[in-house]
Amino acid sequence: MASPIIDAWANPVFPLAESLPEAARLFQQSHSDASLLSKKRSPAELVKLMDMAGVSKICLTAWYRPGRVAFSNEEVAEFTRAYPDRFIGIASVDLLDPVGAVKELEKYVKEEGFKGLRVVPWLWNLPPTDRHYWPLYVKCIELDIPFLTQVGHTGPLCPSEVGRPVPYIDEIALKFPSLKIICGHIGFPWTQEMIGVAWKHENVYIDTSAYLPKYYPQELIQFANTIGRKKVMFGSNFPQLSWKACVKSANEDIKLRDEMKADFFGGNVARVLKLDSQKPVSKL
Repeated sequence: MASPIIDAWANPVFPLAESLPEAARLFQQSHSDASLLSKKRSPAELVKLMDMAGVSKICLTAWYRPGRVAFSNEEVAEFTRAYPDRFIGIASVDLLDPVGAVKELEKYVKEEGFKGLRVVPWLWNLPPTDRHYWPLYVKCIELDIPFLTQVGHTGPLCPSEVGRPVPYIDEIALKFPSLKIICGHIGFPWTQEMIGVAWKHENVYIDTSAYLPKYYPQELIQFANTIGRKKVMFGSNFPQLSWKACVKSANEDIKLRDEMKADFFGGNVARVLKLDSQKPVSKL
C-alpha cells in the first residue's frame, strides 16, 4: 500500500487580483491553471482534485497581509470542519497587532485544532528576526505547534531579502531552539544555506513547495536521501502548481531512496505537526 501523501503547503483558492495582486506574475510565470484563480473553490472541489492526484491531506493556510485579510482563519476552519480527515488548518495573523495575533492563534489552535502558524515575510517586508514575530514564537512554543514561513527569493514582485535562511532563520533557531520551524519553497537560490541551517538546528525543516520536483536542486535531493531524511517534506504551493503534476514529477523525475519516500511524502510533516494528536473540543 502506498504511503499517504500530505502536502505541507497548499493554499485555498480565491481571486488574487484584489487580495494578492503581487502574486499574479508568479502564477503567470508558473503557467498555473487560470480556471482555478477566478473564484473561490469549495472544500468538496478541492477534495476532488486531491483524490485525482492521490493526495491524502493538505495543510491549508489562511492569508493575512497589512491592512486586510485575503482568506481568514474562519474561512479555513470551514474547510477543516467539512473534511477534518483531509484538511489541516494552518493559521495566519495580523503581524502588526501582536496582542490580537497571539489571541487569534490561540483561539484557532485550541478551539479548531489548527496545527501551525504561517507568516510570509515578503507580504510584510519584515524578516523573521523582527520583534513583531517574537510573541508569536513564544506562543507557538507554548502551544507546541510549528512556525511555518517562506524562504528564498519571491516569485511575487516584492523584495527577496527577508527570505534569506542566513541570517534570519539561523538567528531565530538560535534564540528559540525549541521552536519548530518549517521553511517552505526550498530557499532557492540560497538552497545550500537552507540545507546548512536545517542540518545545524534540530527543529528546522524544509518543505519543497513552489517547485516541481524535477527542478529541485541536486544538493537538496542528496540531503533528503541521506542525513536530511527526517528534515525534508513534500509541498506544492497549490494552486500555483497542481497536485497531479507535483506527485507525478516526484515519482518519475527524482530518485528518492525507497526508505526515504514515506518520510518525504507525509511522514515528516505528520510527525512535526503531530497529526495523530486528538483535535481539541471547541467550547460553545
